[in-house]
Amino acid sequence: MTLRKKPKQQTVSAVQISPSKSGAFGITESYVPFSCRQTKLYYALREAVPVIDAAVFKLVRLTGGFHIECASPYSQKMIDSFVKSVDVGGTQTGLEAFVSSYFEQLLTCGTAVGEILTDSSGVPRSLLIAPLENVELARKRNGAGVDILTLASGTPEPVKKPGLCLLSVLSPEPGSLYGSSLLKGMPFVSGILLKIFESIGTNWERAGNIRFAVTYKPGNDSVDRAYAGERAKQMAEQWSKAMQPGAVRDFVCAGDVQIKVIGAESAIPESEIPVRQMLEQIVAKTGIPPFMLGLSWSSTERMSQQQADALTSELEAYRRILTPVIEKICRVYLRSLGCGDDFEVVWNDITMQDEVALSEAELNRARAEKIRRDTENEQISSRREGT
Repeated sequence: MTLRKKPKQQTVSAVQISPSKSGAFGITESYVPFSCRQTKLYYALREAVPVIDAAVFKLVRLTGGFHIECASPYSQKMIDSFVKSVDVGGTQTGLEAFVSSYFEQLLTCGTAVGEILTDSSGVPRSLLIAPLENVELARKRNGAGVDILTLASGTPEPVKKPGLCLLSVLSPEPGSLYGSSLLKGMPFVSGILLKIFESIGTNWERAGNIRFAVTYKPGNDSVDRAYAGERAKQMAEQWSKAMQPGAVRDFVCAGDVQIKVIGAESAIPESEIPVRQMLEQIVAKTGIPPFMLGLSWSSTERMSQQQADALTSELEAYRRILTPVIEKICRVYLRSLGCGDDFEVVWNDITMQDEVALSEAELNRARAEKIRRDTENEQISSRREGT
């Protein structure tokens, strides 16, 4: 009988980039100003303007999936299991889920920060997206590198294991450590768009819920003038009863009475053209064709070859930013297992063409191949008959 050693319980390392555990008003003591950090504004824009939110998610999905190809079968088996089952923030699993959330933060904020959590043996077990309000970036003394600082203790301190942190920036300005959000330049246009929407709602609340003006003009008779107040009061009561919800009631009165709809002479301003002008600016910033965001400005609108090529090049540029992050995660995992094999991140092909057009093209190629084979068979048959 052989006794087996009880395996050591693997514990995940503590999160380095954690929120500060201060009191309700601790922000006044630990506040550190962020330059070019308008994350709350950008997330508010996504919530207020659905087109912007749809564009961000559309870019995340269009970027596509990927897989890892390793040199040895053992490394391939281990990396496939890791890519499929790695924990992402406790709510999702898989490296692709982490990359999607990481890319969404990158598009919205212009800067994305993540962290690799390891167990006691140094093997990565979880991946975490860090809230940007919990970190700061500082330039290293050599002037080239970037240090990630955490605000867990209330004051900026460098993380203890920078090799387990992930950082990506989108189109940084010269001399800036932070990237530029995809939503940069949209607050002004979106503000005008929201004003138009708000005014439309207010106008419909006023003009859509019809209000009536009942005017009673007493005659020249002294009796009518003497009882004008009482008759007006009776008309108001009867009119109020006639307008109660439920069965339709008639309103009968005598004398010179006029009933008009308040605001019927004033038309609601046309909003289609200004709204489209603002949406065109937003869509142009995202680089996505309008019909992919549900904007049917033309009944025959479809993606042209030039638009498909431009969007494909845009997505490939985003992939070049995300590839180093994926490589770093996989490299840390393989090295923790003692594997130093080479690997490659292979992205799925980007297909922007219409499925019907692809089917027709495939059918035409099959027909051309059949004609070519028939022609070759006829030539072979004619040669045999000639000999």
